[in-house]
Amino acid sequence: MPPRGAPDHQEPLMTAIDVTGARTAEAADVITGARERIDALDDRIIGLIQERVAVSAVIQEARIASGGRRVNLSREMDVLGHYRQALGKPGTALAMTLLELCRGKI
Repeated sequence: MPPRGAPDHQEPLMTAIDVTGARTAEAADVITGARERIDALDDRIIGLIQERVAVSAVIQEARIASGGRRVNLSREMDVLGHYRQALGKPGTALAMTLLELCRGKI
C-alpha cells in the first residue's frame, strides 16, 4: 500500500529496453553502449567539419585576395570524386553538403 498522501499509481519508469527497442536487457546494454559511442563519434565529426569550414575560409580569403574566384570548381570535383570513391553514391551527397557548408551555395 502506498504511503498516506502518495498517489495510488506510479507511472512506470522508462527502461533501457523501452528506449532502445531491444527485447532483452543484454541487447539493451549493447545498444546503449554503442549509441554512446556513436554520440561521441558524432561530436568528433561535427568538430572536424567546423575545422574544415574554418580552413576553407582561409583558402577562400587567400584566393580572393590574390584576385581569384571564391570557388575552385576543379578542386570541388576532386573532392566529390574522393568521397564517391570512398563511400559510393551517398558519399557524393555527403561531399556536396560539406562543400555547401564550407563555401555556401554557388
